[in-house]
Amino acid sequence: MIAKQLPARHGLLWVLAAWQLLRRYPRQLTSMTLAYFSLLLVMNLIPYIGPVLLSLALPSLNAMVGNACRALDNNQAVTQARLAGSLAEQRVPLFRLGWLYLTSSLLILIISSLLLPNLSPEKVDSATRVAEVLPQYGVLLLLVSPLMMAFWFAPLLTAWHGLPAMKSIFFSFVASWRNWRAFTIYALVVTLVSFIAMIIPTIIGSLLLPSSVGAFAVVVLVMMILLLLIGPVVVTSMYISYRDVFEAPLAQDTSSSGENYNSEHGRTS
Repeated sequence: MIAKQLPARHGLLWVLAAWQLLRRYPRQLTSMTLAYFSLLLVMNLIPYIGPVLLSLALPSLNAMVGNACRALDNNQAVTQARLAGSLAEQRVPLFRLGWLYLTSSLLILIISSLLLPNLSPEKVDSATRVAEVLPQYGVLLLLVSPLMMAFWFAPLLTAWHGLPAMKSIFFSFVASWRNWRAFTIYALVVTLVSFIAMIIPTIIGSLLLPSSVGAFAVVVLVMMILLLLIGPVVVTSMYISYRDVFEAPLAQDTSSSGENYNSEHGRTS
């Protein structure tokens, strides 16, 4: 397993490549993203066990998203067989990945609550308090970053290359560390785009009558459109970054239903 060390500009290229894939298949990727986030929301709302189930299922869900993106990237229809991919064969290591993710998340939560007690929402109640706790948010970011690095590529490494859970976490962390410059640019670009997406509706609302029901509806509509554009790009960019970083060839789809997307539905432009 070889992970390329890419220039910093590739962080921007991941976003642009994800946008290009979204332009090719807007309906498929938008539907997939809505289903993905809806499922995450529903699972998280289940009392008590919801967050636990979500953590356990997240590697498998991310692998399914990767399967869908890979199929579309290869101009193939997202059939049920392609969406499931090798999840059945790799269900045990993917489940172990979920347990490791859950354990790591709980550990970070405990550490952050002990070291950073002032980050609770009820204690951050003014601009002055926000300014005071900003350094603590930096510490929290340092705690969370290794977790994100370890699990960014891990589901796809396990699902597509059959790596055990710990080995996929190791390779994911090493690959992310080797490409920290690209990931920094990627994070900055996504943050900037998300910030702009929040600012634009605010500006539109300020230009219209603040108390107008129509103005509020326009603001909500603009925000929803922007989210429907940004969400698929962010979700798809996980696959794009994997494709860019790892030199190992991906297994070809040899199923009997493996006709390309052009022959089944016609290529969307």
